[in-house]
Amino acid sequence: METTRMIFLSKRGMKELKKQIENLESDRKDTLANLREIDKTESHDERLARVEKLASLEIIDKELALKKESLQIAKPLPRKRDALKVALGSIVELLDTNGRIIKYTLVDSLEANPSDGRISIKSPLGQNLVGKQIRDVVEWTAGIGQKRLELVAIH
Repeated sequence: METTRMIFLSKRGMKELKKQIENLESDRKDTLANLREIDKTESHDERLARVEKLASLEIIDKELALKKESLQIAKPLPRKRDALKVALGSIVELLDTNGRIIKYTLVDSLEANPSDGRISIKSPLGQNLVGKQIRDVVEWTAGIGQKRLELVAIH
Protein backbone atom coordinates (compact mmCIF):
# COMPACT_ATOMS: atom_id res chain seq x y z
CA MET A 1 0.00 0.00 0.00
CA GLU A 2 1.73 3.14 -1.21
CA THR A 3 0.90 6.42 0.45
CA THR A 4 2.08 9.93 -0.32
CA ARG A 5 0.59 11.50 2.79
CA MET A 6 3.07 12.76 5.34
CA ILE A 7 2.15 13.20 8.97
CA PHE A 8 3.93 15.63 11.27
CA LEU A 9 3.63 14.91 14.98
CA SER A 10 4.90 16.61 18.09
CA LYS A 11 7.01 14.63 20.56
CA ARG A 12 3.86 14.20 22.62
CA GLY A 13 1.91 13.00 19.57
CA MET A 14 4.60 10.43 18.70
CA LYS A 15 4.58 9.17 22.28
CA GLU A 16 0.77 8.90 22.32
CA LEU A 17 0.74 7.03 18.99
CA LYS A 18 3.34 4.54 20.22
CA LYS A 19 1.32 4.02 23.41
CA GLN A 20 -1.85 3.38 21.38
CA ILE A 21 0.04 0.77 19.33
CA GLU A 22 1.29 -0.90 22.53
CA ASN A 23 -2.26 -1.01 23.91
CA LEU A 24 -3.65 -2.48 20.68
CA GLU A 25 -0.91 -5.12 20.59
CA SER A 26 -1.76 -6.04 24.19
CA ASP A 27 -5.48 -6.21 23.34
CA ARG A 28 -4.66 -8.41 20.34
CA LYS A 29 -2.60 -10.77 22.49
CA ASP A 30 -5.42 -11.02 25.07
CA THR A 31 -8.04 -11.64 22.39
CA LEU A 32 -5.94 -14.41 20.83
CA ALA A 33 -5.50 -16.03 24.26
CA ASN A 34 -9.28 -15.88 24.80
CA LEU A 35 -9.84 -17.47 21.38
CA ARG A 36 -7.51 -20.37 22.26
CA GLU A 37 -9.52 -20.98 25.43
CA ILE A 38 -12.83 -20.87 23.56
CA ASP A 39 -11.49 -23.33 20.96
CA LYS A 40 -11.25 -25.97 23.71
CA THR A 41 -15.03 -25.97 24.23
CA GLU A 42 -17.89 -27.20 22.09
CA SER A 43 -20.95 -25.42 23.50
CA HIS A 44 -23.15 -23.25 21.31
CA ASP A 45 -22.62 -20.19 23.56
CA GLU A 46 -18.88 -20.60 23.34
CA ARG A 47 -19.03 -20.79 19.54
CA LEU A 48 -20.98 -17.50 19.53
CA ALA A 49 -18.39 -15.99 21.85
CA ARG A 50 -15.70 -17.15 19.40
CA VAL A 51 -17.42 -15.33 16.52
CA GLU A 52 -17.56 -12.15 18.63
CA LYS A 53 -13.86 -12.48 19.54
CA LEU A 54 -12.94 -13.00 15.87
CA ALA A 55 -14.85 -9.83 14.93
CA SER A 56 -13.09 -7.98 17.75
CA LEU A 57 -9.73 -9.30 16.56
CA GLU A 58 -10.43 -8.07 13.03
CA ILE A 59 -11.21 -4.56 14.33
CA ILE A 60 -8.04 -4.56 16.46
CA ASP A 61 -5.93 -5.74 13.51
CA LYS A 62 -7.27 -3.00 11.23
CA GLU A 63 -6.74 -0.28 13.84
CA LEU A 64 -3.26 -1.61 14.60
CA ALA A 65 -2.32 -1.61 10.90
CA LEU A 66 -3.52 2.00 10.51
CA LYS A 67 -1.61 3.19 13.59
CA LYS A 68 1.58 1.38 12.50
CA GLU A 69 1.31 2.86 9.00
CA SER A 70 0.84 6.32 10.52
CA LEU A 71 3.90 5.82 12.72
CA GLN A 72 6.00 4.73 9.73
CA ILE A 73 5.22 7.89 7.76
CA ALA A 74 5.20 10.25 10.76
CA LYS A 75 7.89 12.90 10.95
CA PRO A 76 8.64 15.19 13.90
CA LEU A 77 7.31 18.73 13.65
CA PRO A 78 9.93 21.08 12.25
CA ARG A 79 12.01 22.54 15.08
CA LYS A 80 12.48 25.92 13.48
CA ARG A 81 9.22 27.62 12.66
CA ASP A 82 8.49 31.03 11.30
CA ALA A 83 7.32 33.16 14.24
CA LEU A 84 5.85 35.71 11.83
CA LYS A 85 3.23 33.47 10.17
CA VAL A 86 1.12 30.61 11.48
CA ALA A 87 2.03 27.14 10.18
CA LEU A 88 1.83 23.50 11.24
CA GLY A 89 3.39 23.23 14.69
CA SER A 90 2.82 26.87 15.59
CA ILE A 91 1.57 27.68 19.06
CA VAL A 92 -0.85 30.57 18.79
CA GLU A 93 -2.48 32.85 21.32
CA LEU A 94 -5.87 34.20 20.32
CA LEU A 95 -7.96 36.92 21.93
CA ASP A 96 -11.71 36.27 21.98
CA THR A 97 -14.44 38.93 22.02
CA ASN A 98 -14.64 38.70 25.84
CA GLY A 99 -10.95 39.55 26.24
CA ARG A 100 -9.85 36.00 27.11
CA ILE A 101 -6.65 34.54 25.71
CA ILE A 102 -6.95 31.09 24.14
CA LYS A 103 -3.80 29.10 23.37
CA TYR A 104 -3.66 26.36 20.69
CA THR A 105 -1.01 24.30 18.97
CA LEU A 106 -1.66 23.50 15.29
CA VAL A 107 -1.15 19.79 14.70
CA ASP A 108 -1.99 17.04 12.22
CA SER A 109 -5.53 15.64 12.45
CA LEU A 110 -4.17 12.41 13.97
CA GLU A 111 -2.95 14.29 17.03
CA ALA A 112 -5.75 16.85 17.39
CA ASN A 113 -7.45 17.19 20.78
CA PRO A 114 -9.04 20.64 21.18
CA SER A 115 -9.83 20.13 24.87
CA ASP A 116 -6.08 19.66 25.35
CA GLY A 117 -5.15 22.74 23.28
CA ARG A 118 -4.21 20.89 20.08
CA ILE A 119 -6.27 21.72 16.99
CA SER A 120 -6.08 20.16 13.55
CA ILE A 121 -4.57 22.24 10.81
CA LYS A 122 -7.50 20.94 8.71
CA SER A 123 -10.20 22.17 11.13
CA PRO A 124 -12.10 25.33 10.16
CA LEU A 125 -10.11 27.37 12.71
CA GLY A 126 -6.82 25.71 11.75
CA GLN A 127 -7.36 26.36 8.05
CA ASN A 128 -8.14 30.00 8.73
CA LEU A 129 -5.09 30.46 10.96
CA VAL A 130 -2.49 29.18 8.46
CA GLY A 131 -0.50 32.05 7.02
CA LYS A 132 -1.94 34.64 9.43
CA GLN A 133 0.24 37.15 11.24
CA ILE A 134 0.01 38.82 14.64
CA ARG A 135 -2.93 41.26 14.86
CA ASP A 136 -4.82 39.47 12.05
CA VAL A 137 -8.45 38.66 12.77
CA VAL A 138 -9.51 35.08 12.15
CA GLU A 139 -13.15 34.42 11.26
CA TRP A 140 -14.87 31.12 10.54
CA THR A 141 -18.30 29.59 10.68
CA ALA A 142 -19.06 27.30 13.62
CA GLY A 143 -22.52 25.77 13.54
CA ILE A 144 -24.96 28.54 12.74
CA GLY A 145 -22.78 31.35 14.06
CA GLN A 146 -19.71 33.23 12.97
CA LYS A 147 -16.67 33.06 15.26
CA ARG A 148 -14.04 35.79 15.49
CA LEU A 149 -10.65 35.77 17.23
CA GLU A 150 -7.65 38.08 17.03
CA LEU A 151 -4.19 36.56 16.71
CA VAL A 152 -1.99 38.11 19.41
CA ALA A 153 1.06 35.82 19.50
CA ILE A 154 2.82 33.09 17.50
CA HIS A 155 5.40 30.83 19.15
